Amino acid sequence: MQRTEHPLLSPSLGVQKTLVSFGYGPEGASPKVYIQASLHAEELPGMLVAHHLRALLDQAEADGRLQGRVVLVPAANPIGLAQRLDHHAQGRFEFESSENFNRGYPDLAEAVWPAIQDRLGADASANVRAVREAVGHWLKAWQAPTELQSLRRQLLLLSHDADVVLDLHCDAEAVMHLYSEAACWPPLAPLAAWLGCQAVLLARESGGGPFDERLSGLWWRLAERLAEAPNPAPLPQGCASATVELRGEAEVRHDLAAQDALAIAHYLTHLGVLRAPTGQTSAEPPPLPCEPTPLAGSQTLRAPLPGLLVPTVRPGTRVTTGDVVAEVIDPTAPGASRVHPVKAGVDGVLYAAVKDRYVVAGGEIGKIAGATPFRTGDLLGF
Repeated sequence: MQRTEHPLLSPSLGVQKTLVSFGYGPEGASPKVYIQASLHAEELPGMLVAHHLRALLDQAEADGRLQGRVVLVPAANPIGLAQRLDHHAQGRFEFESSENFNRGYPDLAEAVWPAIQDRLGADASANVRAVREAVGHWLKAWQAPTELQSLRRQLLLLSHDADVVLDLHCDAEAVMHLYSEAACWPPLAPLAAWLGCQAVLLARESGGGPFDERLSGLWWRLAERLAEAPNPAPLPQGCASATVELRGEAEVRHDLAAQDALAIAHYLTHLGVLRAPTGQTSAEPPPLPCEPTPLAGSQTLRAPLPGLLVPTVRPGTRVTTGDVVAEVIDPTAPGASRVHPVKAGVDGVLYAAVKDRYVVAGGEIGKIAGATPFRTGDLLGF
């Protein structure tokens, strides 16, 4: 294992933040898996999963069972970790720019298209290597002008040549669920099964330039351009990426983190990154607890007016259209008008909910994974 410190651009005199990565297996080994946690810095379950996963990887390395390459970044956002306001962590948006730490990553397909459009030939594997090399050159040449951009650059440098990318997040209150691009499915299905995902949400692209989709979207975007070129060249989907939502913010527990780390280790063995312990065969994934649904079919429930939020069902509950999932109570209103039910608009699993119990008018309450697409445009929240 190699521990590496990556200095970020200093935003001010006397200030220097550092990103830390752990590399398992030789550089250049294949397959390569990149795993990071807490890009939204107040979302901490992934940090604890990384802690437990390090122990499993250390043991695998000591036993000689490491066959591929794993790069693990347990705390992917040192900028956000340092941000607190009135005693509360503020790790989703950068104070300086108000930008979401998981949006606004550069379009890598657009960036490298001029360099690769005339370089690729009939050998699909050689084409994958050429694209990764071009992305690496572009990232090394990128002069990031701010601390935030230097963080984005460093995360992409560590991950751009990975076959699989896992970005560990969590919601406020939630069950285990996973977001990915449709081009990455079904190779991620065994992971979702081992994790016990109760919702899998897929989109061609969700919008906003999130970290994981810039890495997987690189491949299908270039493949579409190459298919329309005068001399089409084959380009496989060189990266499967996913945002893994490790339940809710309060689920920072050793038992859950150890369980999730073991699930990821099973997936690494499935991919051939790890070899099963001597005398054991690779575990088979259990049945996937849910069917994937389109992210465009996910309904975000919102408060019809301000008031006290009283949930009536918990995340993980399957609801049908018209079911009451929460009440918003205005204790200052006269008579029976104090209580306002919030009803499901689609059939599906309530997979995430807010933790605050006071909501403003139009404020988010929860999300239901519906099976029928009805939304367009940017599909992610803020």
